[in-house]
Amino acid sequence: MSVIDKRYDFTLLFDVKNGNPNGDPDAGNAPRIDPETGYGLVSDVCLKRKIRNFICLAKGTNGSFDPGYDIYVKERSILNLQHQRAYDALKEPKAKDAQEQARQWMCQNFFDIRMFGAVMTTGVNCGQVRGPVQLAFAQSKDPIVSLEQTVTRMAVTTEKESEKQDGGNRTMGRKEIVPYGLYEVHGFISPHLAADTGFNEADLALLWQSLMMMFEHDHSAARGEMASRRLIVFEHESPLGNAPSHRLFERLSATRKENVEVARAYSDYDVVFDDSDLPKGITVDHKL
Repeated sequence: MSVIDKRYDFTLLFDVKNGNPNGDPDAGNAPRIDPETGYGLVSDVCLKRKIRNFICLAKGTNGSFDPGYDIYVKERSILNLQHQRAYDALKEPKAKDAQEQARQWMCQNFFDIRMFGAVMTTGVNCGQVRGPVQLAFAQSKDPIVSLEQTVTRMAVTTEKESEKQDGGNRTMGRKEIVPYGLYEVHGFISPHLAADTGFNEADLALLWQSLMMMFEHDHSAARGEMASRRLIVFEHESPLGNAPSHRLFERLSATRKENVEVARAYSDYDVVFDDSDLPKGITVDHKL
């Protein structure tokens, strides 16, 4: 597959119902919120984790991966051991350009490095990679409300706890949920950086698939019901781009319907894309 030679921008709408889309560890794992506006936030790191997890399912079997589709930032992984794999694979690890060889090996073998980039200068030095695919923070279309729920487990952890409760064996806990939130995230793909990492057309197709399906394989009680709703891709004819990305993103709007006071479903929104007078050299692909 050839390396991509065009610039892409994309926007993704996804929603959550009765769940926590991205807890903040510094706030008791409560849903992330802009304190000035009340709008909900989901970090780029959270979304990248879901993409990586989907790739593990799509390209991995029993801990092994299809050639070129290993994942660098796996859960519970030790990154320096990943770096050492590159040097172990090199025939002449003491060569003057060994670090650059290791860097290229990492790009060729790890999909998330080839896509997102990585800083690999810790301990075993494999250099740095700036990835062609970048994501912004996602933000909700309306202010969200975080509801704290008390939950009960009909069991305790230790015998000592059981003795204190005279055999009651109940554990109280709390979880926070967003009743409903519709979020939008923007993404950017640079062909110039793709040329450096080797990000190709097959990789691009896998990225689109992961954005459409990543929530389908990430269900949990804590996250409630999450789903990708719209994925719109803007393909530029020129590698430098044919229009500013923010102008393209502004063409998608999601507003609450007039008769809806509080949104509780995707159907409570009017989602409209303005495809009139598109800039020359821009092709729009409605993936979802």
